[in-house]
Amino acid sequence: MKRRNFLGMLALTSGAVVTKPAIGWAAPGNGQTKKKKSKKKTQTLTADLIVAGGGLGGVAAALAALHNNQSVILTEETDWIGGQLTQQGVPPDEHTWIETHGAPAHYRELRDRIRAYYVRNYPLTEDAKKRPYLNPGDGSVSKLCHEPRVALAALNEMLAPFVSNGKLTILLEHRIKGAEVSGNKVQALKAVDLRDQREKILKGSYFADATEMGDLLPLTGTEFVTGTESRSQTGELHAPEKGNPENNQAFTMCFAIDYVPGENHVIDKPEEYDFWRNHVPALTPAWSGRLLDLHYSDPRTLQPKELGFHPEGIKTGDKLNLWNYRRIINKENFEKGTFAGDITIVNWPQNDYMLGNLIGASQDMFEHHVERAKQLSLSLLYWLQTEAPRPDGGKGWQGIRLRKDIMGTEDGLAKYPYIRESRRIKAVFTVLEEHVGAENRALKTGKEKGNTAAEFYDSVGVGYYHIDLHPSSTGVNYVDFGSLPFQIPLGALLPQRMENLLPANKNIGTTHITNGCFRLHPVEWSIGEAVGLLVAYARNKNVAPKQVREKQELLQDFQQFIRAQGVETAWPKK
Repeated sequence: MKRRNFLGMLALTSGAVVTKPAIGWAAPGNGQTKKKKSKKKTQTLTADLIVAGGGLGGVAAALAALHNNQSVILTEETDWIGGQLTQQGVPPDEHTWIETHGAPAHYRELRDRIRAYYVRNYPLTEDAKKRPYLNPGDGSVSKLCHEPRVALAALNEMLAPFVSNGKLTILLEHRIKGAEVSGNKVQALKAVDLRDQREKILKGSYFADATEMGDLLPLTGTEFVTGTESRSQTGELHAPEKGNPENNQAFTMCFAIDYVPGENHVIDKPEEYDFWRNHVPALTPAWSGRLLDLHYSDPRTLQPKELGFHPEGIKTGDKLNLWNYRRIINKENFEKGTFAGDITIVNWPQNDYMLGNLIGASQDMFEHHVERAKQLSLSLLYWLQTEAPRPDGGKGWQGIRLRKDIMGTEDGLAKYPYIRESRRIKAVFTVLEEHVGAENRALKTGKEKGNTAAEFYDSVGVGYYHIDLHPSSTGVNYVDFGSLPFQIPLGALLPQRMENLLPANKNIGTTHITNGCFRLHPVEWSIGEAVGLLVAYARNKNVAPKQVREKQELLQDFQQFIRAQGVETAWPKK
């Protein structure tokens, strides 16, 4: 018998979730301070697809649906769409083949638009203009290190036609605070405008959770897991003997700096500087020493490793110069005098915040940990300005300047924390280490060489990155090892029970281990695009998403449909 439930959530210590009937809208028990609500009547908005979260997965889901004549409402907590690429200040982490294949055509269009923006609007040198693969910052982490605002402009360009024709409504600075659920279907979401506290009801046929931490999952009663699974649960080679739902990766408050020799831009001493200056992370295996230092744990060996630092980009011997790692502006790519110095993003081991878990935290506790993470990042900046060793034997680089304008904030720190891990749906199919991990795959196949990742008959995309787990909130050091170019299975995008809610970020059916290679920019985009295309296909065919996977004829037709729109479902055969 169908009945309408409004769900409240109760998280279990195992990481599983149970639901209980409640009266009214399901809302997070996050201890938010109650503010006086506007007396204006609550507005109801309707679209074919409601996307919560304006990160890369959310934008990709929206675009895919819009290109297939679906109407979309896209919500975003901050005033910038783009997620990790913009509001979190993280240049794209990508694989080596990204310029030619291994990502959807629309993702490569985004990259092309970013480059074209620089060519149209910046005084590039003639040499830089001629480069087909222009890298504005020449950062070593990516073939396209660029400013967050440029990515924001490119994304808004891609969405602009749909805003103009009325198919797309973007609700910036809106947070989802409740959900109306009937049986296995979401009926509506309740959003609050963070500027004036007015509420909106968002009704749709389908709902995509593209939030950074899978916030819709507890609100809608969708079953999920968090943290680390045990080896007995998954059989994964690198899984621990005992699982821990609280064990999530560190998050980071990124910031941008440049260097102006001869000037003094030293910030006021941060309130928590003395704490962070002497802080030694309590990790197993042990960290290399103090966090604010030019040593860290080598992610692969976990042995102490020395890093270099010079804000003029000068080589630091055989040591990685952190300045060049995520550099987003190389002044040499622009006409002389355009930039006073290079600009780089600080997202380093030294400002990974490991002392708290944001997933499931109350709003007060969320803000507490974010504020402490900001203190860590500002302390790192102050240390660089006053204590970091220089080649001449001195200490500190006073000319390092915090570039508040790059992040678009008053404090100069990113608008939102860079979050590496989310709640994850209990999916129809879960991607395990044996499917994508190089070593575990060899054990599975019995072959030492020539292995490929598992081939998924229901593939809806491809991706690649090594499995990269940062130190965690419960004291586990890096877990970092090789993976294989992989496919994204449709089954990992389908919740076991819910019928019209789909994950579109880091909240798909992976494990703690495999999330380490699925959480990066192009894969997040691929996940979101697959979800948007699935919604459009299911609505046009009048079938349920699960039927698309279960019926061979539908699945093959769907895969042909997405390939025709520039989605790669397999890696080229060698």
